[in-house]
Amino acid sequence: MILPILRWPDPVLTTPCAPAVLSDDLRALADDMLDTMYAAPGRGLAAPQVGRLLRLFVMDAGWKDGPRTPRVLVNPEVVELMGARVVGPEGCLSIPGPVTQVERAEAVRMRWTDLDGGPQEAVLTGFEAICAQHEYDHLDGILTLDRLSPQARAEAEAAVLA
Repeated sequence: MILPILRWPDPVLTTPCAPAVLSDDLRALADDMLDTMYAAPGRGLAAPQVGRLLRLFVMDAGWKDGPRTPRVLVNPEVVELMGARVVGPEGCLSIPGPVTQVERAEAVRMRWTDLDGGPQEAVLTGFEAICAQHEYDHLDGILTLDRLSPQARAEAEAAVLA
């Protein structure tokens, strides 16, 4: 099922999320979030973007250029930010319009639980690392706007509100 995506400045988007509990409802939510992400079309979607304040996000960083390889991360943790800091373009389904330049680590070691309750850990690099850091921020109530200089933020907000 395609879910409505909340848009900035909805206050849910700036609210930190609670831990997710594995259940059939959570699995159904993850499936719906993947459907919503692909339909949007986006490369990642966090639970607060669909109004659920849970530590859950889905992503598929490369599906637009190749086969679908979805990931579902339940209660993800950033274990380590790795490599150089890089600045690159980021868009957000909850902030339609502007693409902003955001600084991120070029690699990240993440730990999470999968939908079967199994522990997972991976080092993500390239765009997958950027996508994971972006979605992880949503779980803490942080938006790309929060990572911009005051001038860049004002320009991005004006573009959204125009």
